[in-house]
Amino acid sequence: MELVPPTLVLFCATLAFVAVLYASVGQAGASGFVAVMALFGFAPEVIKPTALVLNVLVSSVVALRFGRAGYFSWPVLRPFLIASIPTACLGGYLTLPAGVFNLVLGVLLLAAGLPFFMRKTGHEPHVVPLPCIPAVLAGGVIGLLSGLTGMGGGVLLAPLLLYCNWTSIRTAAAVSAVFIFVNSAMALLGHLTIAGQLPAELSWFALAAVLGGAIGAQLGNRHLPVGIIYRVLGAILMIAGLKLVWV
Repeated sequence: MELVPPTLVLFCATLAFVAVLYASVGQAGASGFVAVMALFGFAPEVIKPTALVLNVLVSSVVALRFGRAGYFSWPVLRPFLIASIPTACLGGYLTLPAGVFNLVLGVLLLAAGLPFFMRKTGHEPHVVPLPCIPAVLAGGVIGLLSGLTGMGGGVLLAPLLLYCNWTSIRTAAAVSAVFIFVNSAMALLGHLTIAGQLPAELSWFALAAVLGGAIGAQLGNRHLPVGIIYRVLGAILMIAGLKLVWV
């Protein structure tokens, strides 16, 4: 699928907007990128590798920002990575039939979007110790799903960390960003070992996403209303999820 210039401009602007919103809350934006590509009618074999490439680029920017601020915690990330690295690579290697891909991705987008409407912003949880075995198992499942669909797993990991009170909000953002980077890179590696269809306009997509991610990572948490950001992200995810499930 090759975009005509007006559509390309609109698509890149939408990618940048999504990247700003996601980066402002510590995410790389894969689920948003996937949602936008689904709404623009991209094919599944293009959506997956493109989302992974953009996710690797944007997550590196977000991870650097939160890491420099001192929020990253290796002890929190480590158990999730143990199983997620091989399963993300496996998921990237596997290719689902188009109908199954749309259904799985649609359900995941709906599941990822709902917490954005339900969670309360501005409240730091009372942190409890992280149990190792459940974290390893959860990491394996999230890694596999991220590899299969092209989502980095951050929109699944961050709500889990916060729902279970395993870390603070900012640490969840920092951990999720690094988790996204590693799993997206592994999934992309697995996908490229078979065959990958990347769009000819990928360089423009990457530029828009990285610029948006840099802006969001620098300014988001300080200058944008977090509550509104969460609602907008939730709406994007759920609209795309409904489109994939029912269309």
